[in-house]
Amino acid sequence: MSPLIRVMKLGTLSYEAGLKLQNLVAKNHILGSGDLNTILLLEHTPVYTVGLRTANYDKNIENKLRTLGTEFYRTNRGGLITYHGPGQLVAYPILNLKDFKLTMKSYIVYLEKSIISLCNSLNLKAYTCEHTGVWINDRKVCAIGVHGSRYITTHGLALNCSIDVLKGFEHIIPCGIEGKGVTSLSKELKKSYSVNEAADAFLNFFCDTFNCTYIHMPKEENDNLLTDLSLNNNKISFLSWV
Repeated sequence: MSPLIRVMKLGTLSYEAGLKLQNLVAKNHILGSGDLNTILLLEHTPVYTVGLRTANYDKNIENKLRTLGTEFYRTNRGGLITYHGPGQLVAYPILNLKDFKLTMKSYIVYLEKSIISLCNSLNLKAYTCEHTGVWINDRKVCAIGVHGSRYITTHGLALNCSIDVLKGFEHIIPCGIEGKGVTSLSKELKKSYSVNEAADAFLNFFCDTFNCTYIHMPKEENDNLLTDLSLNNNKISFLSWV
């Protein structure tokens, strides 16, 4: 029997809210009190995040980026610095890798394959290289940075959809990779491609790649879970893509 994944479509969340929600779902998964694998789909308000390798990003760089009106977070995911903002699909799969018979390395490969399949469906030639993530014409379209504990994954991927989201990368060296640029699906397609369209397509290709099925978590359950975290004051927009 293939694994079942519940999907939470959350609209726009602050990075702090998304991080708290990930941690709660992961904790419940580890304790067995929330035993369904879960994918959180959302957009973030503007934020820069860095992974475990933070040596190149001191307090001066952090303060400079904050003056742009963006938040800044140091995280426990893999990878270097990246940007999240409106017009970008963020997917946080919170999975028990034992259910999928995957290692962390093969899990990342499967994430990349899911995005490549999505791009191919749009007649965009996407590929992987020595750097983690998915690329089109030597420009990164999807960043991947994950964390694992007791076989439970957190963090995930960020797929650039709109052209406007690319402005946020102008102030950093994306993922710390010199001489490489970023792109978006809309830019490559030369037409608008929304986060909502990307979310629906991603779910289908994710399930094809991981050999699983999904169900949408009811709005009431979304609300109850977020209320438990006392996140209502963060002006969360539930199911704003539907």
